[in-house]
Amino acid sequence: MTTPQTQQKKTALVTGASRGIGAAVAERLARDGFSVLVNYAGRQDAADALVRRIEAAGGRALSVQADVSDPTAFPRMFDAAEAAFGGVDVLVNNAGMGKFARFADFDDALFDQHVAVNFKGTFNGLREAARRLRDGGRIINFSTSVVGMRMETYGVYAATKAAVETMTAVLSKELRGRNITVNCVAPGPTATDLFLHGKSPELVDRMAKLNPMERLGTPEDIAASVAFLAGPDGGWINGQVLRANGGMV
Repeated sequence: MTTPQTQQKKTALVTGASRGIGAAVAERLARDGFSVLVNYAGRQDAADALVRRIEAAGGRALSVQADVSDPTAFPRMFDAAEAAFGGVDVLVNNAGMGKFARFADFDDALFDQHVAVNFKGTFNGLREAARRLRDGGRIINFSTSVVGMRMETYGVYAATKAAVETMTAVLSKELRGRNITVNCVAPGPTATDLFLHGKSPELVDRMAKLNPMERLGTPEDIAASVAFLAGPDGGWINGQVLRANGGMV
């Protein structure tokens, strides 16, 4: 007879998880009982510190370095997950980048970087998950609520995230018959170090009041949305974009 003790523990791979929203997602999923692969690009110290926090709280975690824009990254991360935890049940495509300028001032190198990380990086994860995610699993991508707001200077960033939303819907149909859901979380302004850096208090306050809750989101707010989609109560949500923004748009 299968008991809770003998059931296979599920595993989540969270990209860009060394800080900010990704770290909050990794910690939340660990609290919810997942073994967690903590992916990072360059911040090994932060990723290893997160692994220690998860383990100190009784969870299981492993840090793994990989640049998601590299086509070999996800095969290596899935290999690591299989070696350490038996496989991957949840992929959270959180890794991304954003720099903002008007179209007239946007240079080619910056454009290519957005495409490589946000668009191709997510595609790389979706491709490997389509091949290797365990049946019954969950894929959760990250977009942005700016796709709905269409704010000046966010054009290239929002365009790459609109591509992510399209891939989300298409893959949800391609995985028919495997009981795998594919969804997208689209945060609004969220109080991370990356978001707050370089912004005046006046600008932060103005952005906080764009939504009727009149505050910035927190990484934990976004992690709760991911946890819902990754957990048992999110199993009937598929091919959708969840705008986690306090009602901004």
